[in-house]
Amino acid sequence: MRSLITSKYQTTIPKTIRENLGLSVKDALEWKLENGKVTLYPAKQNFLKYRNAIKTGEGDIAADIDAARQLRMEKYR
Repeated sequence: MRSLITSKYQTTIPKTIRENLGLSVKDALEWKLENGKVTLYPAKQNFLKYRNAIKTGEGDIAADIDAARQLRMEKYR
């Protein structure tokens, strides 16, 4: 497969490559130069694997704000 480089040094990833790699808009790519050849990898962001890993209960926002204000006031006493 072949793609051209534009005057802004941009190129299009062929549709079959995008589909096989599961790429979509805003995905990141990792470029590596190895022995004079360019290798391109999808940069998978694994932060979503930690989703819901930390369980928190319901909070009292008003009480939290009041506590933060009290701590801040301690500086001035």
